[in-house]
Amino acid sequence: MAHMCRQLTGSAASCVGWVGVIVATATNDWVRTCDYTVATCVRMDELGSRGLWAECVISPALYHCVALNQILTLPAYVQTSRALMICACLLGLPAMLLVLMSMPCVRLQNDTAAVKQRRARVGGVLFLIMAVCGIISTVWFPVGAHQAEGLMSFGFSLYAGWVGSALCLLGGSVILCCQGLDPGTPSRENSFYYSRQRGTATPLDPPANHAKSARV
Repeated sequence: MAHMCRQLTGSAASCVGWVGVIVATATNDWVRTCDYTVATCVRMDELGSRGLWAECVISPALYHCVALNQILTLPAYVQTSRALMICACLLGLPAMLLVLMSMPCVRLQNDTAAVKQRRARVGGVLFLIMAVCGIISTVWFPVGAHQAEGLMSFGFSLYAGWVGSALCLLGGSVILCCQGLDPGTPSRENSFYYSRQRGTATPLDPPANHAKSARV
């Protein structure tokens, strides 16, 4: 029961983290740039917001964005962050499916405990890769923006990316750590049976050999 609870906890954390990574990738409020205070920049229409896909100007009456369509002229940190965040979003689907199919309550045809463990481990590794991609992107992007334009503050999208990456890292680690042998399910290799004739406990043989020894 504890094994299943740990796996459910890791899966839930990873799923929420995946949603956070998708939100960070889809929105453009990663960093905000300004040469003055926030109030002054808003009044002067000089409060800038930059994301993976657009640059925006924030003012009381207008929220105007310009798409970053010129891929070849974009800085390296923007292109790399885009690629890593897209990879993280795409890896979330197979990772979630593998983890869900490895749940004890889900049974597929010809399913064994070893197959479920392999599925869970692969899913956990994919979540860890997602976390690494998200961490690299959400750290490199603000550093590059600060060197290029002068960073004033972090935006909502960047916080969503940090939280999502942290939850994917936590969830993937929990999924991998709880993939040992479930103590509530005894293994046949470690099972023993008691012999009335000899009065000793001997390892349990395969069913065919056990039946043969019983006839003797």
